[in-house]
Amino acid sequence: MRYRGRFAPSPTGPLHFGSLVAALGSYLDARTHGGEWLVRIEDVDMPRTVRGAADGILRTLEALGFEWDGEVVAQSRRLDLYHGALVHLQLEGDVYPCSCTRSEIAAATQRIAVDGGLLYPGTCRGGLADGMAARAWRLRVPDHELSFVDRIQGEVRQNLERDVGDFVLLRADGQYAYQLAVVVDDALQGVNAVVRGVDLLDSTARQLWLQQRLGVPSPSYAHLPVVVNAAGEKLSKQTKAAAVDAAGGSEVLAAALRFLGHPVPPEVGALPVADFWRWAVSAWSIERVPAVRGIFPGGGAL
Repeated sequence: MRYRGRFAPSPTGPLHFGSLVAALGSYLDARTHGGEWLVRIEDVDMPRTVRGAADGILRTLEALGFEWDGEVVAQSRRLDLYHGALVHLQLEGDVYPCSCTRSEIAAATQRIAVDGGLLYPGTCRGGLADGMAARAWRLRVPDHELSFVDRIQGEVRQNLERDVGDFVLLRADGQYAYQLAVVVDDALQGVNAVVRGVDLLDSTARQLWLQQRLGVPSPSYAHLPVVVNAAGEKLSKQTKAAAVDAAGGSEVLAAALRFLGHPVPPEVGALPVADFWRWAVSAWSIERVPAVRGIFPGGGAL
C-alpha cells in the first residue's frame, strides 16, 4: 500500500515553530517512504478560525519548499460528509442525544478525563429526562482497553469509559467535533500514516473506536514531541507563539530537524532550500525522534 500522510493545521493563527516541526516530521516521513503528503485545513471549529490564517500558513509552507500532493482540503467545506457519518451512527445506535450543560456536568462529577476536562458521567446515556431537549450528540464508548503501538512513543493503552467517557461528536453550538471530522477525512482521503504532535496522542484511542464504529481502516500513528516554552506550555496562539519567518530558509528548517533529534551540520543550514530537502530526506530516520512528550529548545525534555 502506498504511503499517504498528511499535515493538518488549525488556522487559528500563523505557522509557528511547533507547527513547523509537525509539518517537517510528517513531510520527511512521507517522502522517505516515497509516499504522498496531503495538506488539510482543519477549520471545522469555525468560531476559532482566524480569517486569512489558512492562506498565511500555505504561503509560509510554500516559501520553505514544502510541496504537497493534490488539492488542499478545508473541513469547513465538508460538513455534509460529517453529517452523513453522524446519521450513520445514529441509525446504528452508537450515539445518543445529550441535554447536559457544562455546569450540570460539573455539578455531577469531579472526575478528570485524560485531556484535562471533566469526564462525562453518562447522565443521558439511558435517554433524555422528561421535558429535556438534545443539545449535543455523544458517542458511546466501551469499558475495555484499546491499545496501539505508536511508531515513536511505543505501546499506548487507554480505557475510554474510565479515561474519557462518552464524547461529543456534534456540539451544542452546532459545530462538528474534531474527533468526528478527522476520522471521516482520513478515511475519505485514504490517509494510512499519521505523523503529528504528541498533544493529540490522548485523542487517538477515541479515533480508533470511532473508526471501528464507522467501519473504516485505522492508519498507523507516530506522535512527535511538541515544542514547549520555559513554563512547559505547548507553543500556540494562546501562549503567544511567534510566527515562523520563512526568510530564514534552510536554517529555520534545520532548527526544526535538530529539534527532532537529527544532527544537522551547520553547512546544511546554509544550503538553498531545495538542496536542504534533498539532504534531509536522505538523513531522516523516525527512530532518531525522542520518545518524549515535550521539549523546550535549549532546555530539557518533558
